[in-house]
Amino acid sequence: MILLQVLADIRVPRSGGGRVRTRPDAVLTDRAYGSRGNCDYLRLRGIRAVIPEKKDQIATRKKRGSKGGRPPAFDAGAYRNRNVVERSFAYVKQWRGLATRYDKLAITYRAAVVISAMLTWLRR
Repeated sequence: MILLQVLADIRVPRSGGGRVRTRPDAVLTDRAYGSRGNCDYLRLRGIRAVIPEKKDQIATRKKRGSKGGRPPAFDAGAYRNRNVVERSFAYVKQWRGLATRYDKLAITYRAAVVISAMLTWLRR
């Protein structure tokens, strides 16, 4: 459910003009988002899912033998780049107000996240 909300909020403007992009090329997530519903939604929208398989799903597939099907495609090279996002969250959590979520309104919290991202970008 959370993944669907995040994907609904994606708006990437095009450099030469035109309609904004609302569909990413790929989604890199951890095992927690590897549910069948999330993967089906991504496949329906034509988004490549880079999600490692859960250990219980691997065991179930192997237990079924040839009826278990092939394992889903997984790009380990692309998954390694996920650490960039994790480090970005670590930078954001250094701001005490964001880490503890003191803001009561979502709009105020989002503004703090944007300001934090701008400050991080300007430092680099």
